[in-house]
Amino acid sequence: MKFLDISPLDSINTSLVFENPECRVIGRIETYSCKLAGVDKKLYKNLEGRWNAEITQSQSVSPDQHNFHNIISPFGPMDQPSSRRTLFNLIATLNASYPDYDFSDVKPDQFTKQPSVPMVCNYINNTLFNLGRAYIVNDLNLWQIVDDIIELDECNVYSFNPDADSDPNAEDGAISSQMIFVYTILCFFFSLSLRWSFNFFFYNKKLKRILFFTVRCLSINAPLQEDEPLDSFSGSESDIK
Repeated sequence: MKFLDISPLDSINTSLVFENPECRVIGRIETYSCKLAGVDKKLYKNLEGRWNAEITQSQSVSPDQHNFHNIISPFGPMDQPSSRRTLFNLIATLNASYPDYDFSDVKPDQFTKQPSVPMVCNYINNTLFNLGRAYIVNDLNLWQIVDDIIELDECNVYSFNPDADSDPNAEDGAISSQMIFVYTILCFFFSLSLRWSFNFFFYNKKLKRILFFTVRCLSINAPLQEDEPLDSFSGSESDIK
């Protein structure tokens, strides 16, 4: 996946990192081309090999025992190449957005296809309004910029619903085995610190492009995260337009 550096998103992304008296919010919008790079081609080949093996295995047992065919998939039947390619594109986007993590074991049922684009837009709007960030929508022209990038009318939207093992927001990266006890304590603390998060993929198959919109809300006392600039929270509520 190739990251697309789109300058109109800069001011929006800056505004998606802030705090209020109750919480800290860390959000970003990233855009990727679905054109495969070298590392993506290798991952795609490996995943296709794994998925095809599961299909072959499922064909040798009774229909009630089919594993791959019975998976609840928002992409369509997983024995279809187009369904597997959509799953791969979302996995590759996660890998690109969180380079310290490997999402190759993520399952189809950890994604959900949203009923409509307007529903997702309204959800995001309400979230930003409730956080006192209405100006991102109204003054920074959030959806006009997003539409210019991804053509919303031509998109399907998927959400990522990670479990504890695949959630990059549930821990602060991997650590050495010598620190396992400290790591366990920190993971417990951080799990309490994470209040909520959302991860939406706006996928335009025709453009071969994905816009990834992710936001997480942390307790005001949560440890500083690696993707938080040190000066992000120097302002106060009075800075909010």
